[in-house]
Amino acid sequence: MFTMTPVLVRNFFSKRATRRYPKVSRHPFEKGRGAIGNDIARCTFCGICAAKCPSRCIAVDKKKAAWQWDPFACVYCGVCVDSCKSGSLGQDNSYRRPAVVRELILLKGSQDHGKEASHHSQ
Repeated sequence: MFTMTPVLVRNFFSKRATRRYPKVSRHPFEKGRGAIGNDIARCTFCGICAAKCPSRCIAVDKKKAAWQWDPFACVYCGVCVDSCKSGSLGQDNSYRRPAVVRELILLKGSQDHGKEASHHSQ
């Protein structure tokens, strides 16, 4: 018991080891992997990002020109961003704020855009 006393006293009077997140947050790392974003105007709805995603948090509906992302299932690995042929996907270096309610990110684009983009790329 007496061997722990110096450790307890030192911890009691020293600076805190943790931050009071989210009130006090750390600046993001330069090459950190954070929230996924989609420039829906550039998206061709090819579905490669959904097929490559290891956590299956992306769903693409080409007929409805819809792209859906579940940030609660995402592991922020960046595979979807690396595999996006149109360059519409990007990844911030900052994390999303804590959330109390689960939400899905649903983006709708133009159904004609996917057809136009496929004609331009040929």
